Amino acid sequence: MPPARLSIVIPTCNRAAILQKTLTAYAEQTARAEIREILVVDDGSTDETSEVIPRLANDGVVPVRYLRQANQGQATARNHGIREASGELILLGDDDVIPAPNMVEEHLAWHSRYADPSVAIVGPVFWSPDVNPTPLMEWWGLNGLRFDPPHMKAGHEVSYAAGLFLNTSAKVAFLRANGLFDERFRAYGYEDVELGYRLVKKGLRMIYNPDAVGYHFKRVTFADMCRRVALMATTPSLKIFEGTEAGAHYLEGQARRRGTRRYRMQRLFARMTVPLFAPIKPMLDSRIRFPGFVYAAFLAYYGSLKGKRP
Repeated sequence: MPPARLSIVIPTCNRAAILQKTLTAYAEQTARAEIREILVVDDGSTDETSEVIPRLANDGVVPVRYLRQANQGQATARNHGIREASGELILLGDDDVIPAPNMVEEHLAWHSRYADPSVAIVGPVFWSPDVNPTPLMEWWGLNGLRFDPPHMKAGHEVSYAAGLFLNTSAKVAFLRANGLFDERFRAYGYEDVELGYRLVKKGLRMIYNPDAVGYHFKRVTFADMCRRVALMATTPSLKIFEGTEAGAHYLEGQARRRGTRRYRMQRLFARMTVPLFAPIKPMLDSRIRFPGFVYAAFLAYYGSLKGKRP
């Protein structure tokens, strides 16, 4: 039997409970024999993460390697895993993205189909059914986070701005030869977009496989969404991003979008109507399904226009 060829890299910090659930799901993969190792990079956790990993590693179903570092951020943690990986393929996941039983099998099958070293495979990330996602979360997943680009079809290339490294596999040699994450990004945000831009310039093609499914085990409220919008506008990572070629390209595109008549009308609509309908704000987290433009208007108003958290 040929040696297992896939290394999985999972950065984590203070999420011992969900990490255990995620690693158990990898141990139950249909193609678990193809998993050479799971490298869990502990970015300075202070919870029981260091105790959870040895217990799972001792099960022996899938080899688990525990790599610990001082808290330096997700970019450094992922690079640590990539440098340590011994497989020819690498799957970059996240500690709260739980793989569907055939997710690894789908990644491997598509790498066999697209054997060129420059091809990476990107799978969708849906909300986990276990968190009972609200209609607002479903809208956010499609129109905010874009974990599952609604316009994408099997075999299409994913934009560098949409190819989030939550469920992405690539050839290790290509990554090591063409660039890893910029370790100046220690705070939240933008390191994935920046790397995607650089790799695409070096010839990377990110191909979308809708059947390589991961499930995001996280419940998100309207207040959480507003905090994320505010965070992305104030995180120290933004200043670093603005100084990169990727940042200039990405922000130029954002500026063009903000200059369109449609964008201006959407903002005007939010500014004029949301205060009138403010009493329905608590209902946004309910099971009531509102039209998408309602969610968009409230998020624009409370997330950025009003400039404060709800």
